[in-house]
Amino acid sequence: MLGGPWGDDRGGEILIVPGGDLTNSRMAGVTSYWRSVYAVFTWQSGHYKEMVISGHDVAPVMRDFIAAYGVPQEAILVEDKSTSTRENALDVAELLRNDSRRKVLLTSDYHMFRAARAFRKAGLEVTAFPFPDAQKRANSIPERWTVFCMLVAETAKVLYYGARGWI
Repeated sequence: MLGGPWGDDRGGEILIVPGGDLTNSRMAGVTSYWRSVYAVFTWQSGHYKEMVISGHDVAPVMRDFIAAYGVPQEAILVEDKSTSTRENALDVAELLRNDSRRKVLLTSDYHMFRAARAFRKAGLEVTAFPFPDAQKRANSIPERWTVFCMLVAETAKVLYYGARGWI
C-alpha cells in the first residue's frame, strides 16, 4: 500500500533519487545501495538526461557508486544539504524550480507514499516510480523482522508528516 501502483517506467527527463542510509564507516547502507542500483538500471533505459541525488552525506557516496556503473558524472546533480524526506523535497524543488522537464521520483516501495506526497507538497510534480525494496527483502526469512520494523517506522513517519501538513 505504501508503494502505490506498480507500473512500467514511462520515462522522464530527470530522475530524482532520495538518499537512504549510511553505515558507520560512511558507506552506503542497504537502502542507499538498492536505490543506487535501481537508479543505474533505470538510467540505462535511455530516457533520462539528468539525475538528481539528494541527501546529506549520502548523496556523494551514491553519486560515486552510480557513476562507477556508467552514469556520466556530469549528468548527476547532487543536493547534499537535506537530512529528511521533507528536506529532500524542499531542496530538490528549489534546485529544479524553473525546470519544466518531466521528473520521475525513484525510491523504495515502502517510502514512495510519503516521498511522492512530500515532493508534490513542495511544489514539484513528480511521477512515482517505486522499486520493490521491502517486497523483495521480505522474501528472505532473516530480513522479515527488519522489513517489519521499517514498515512500522515508515507508517509512523507518514502519520507525523500528515499531522505536520508536510504531505
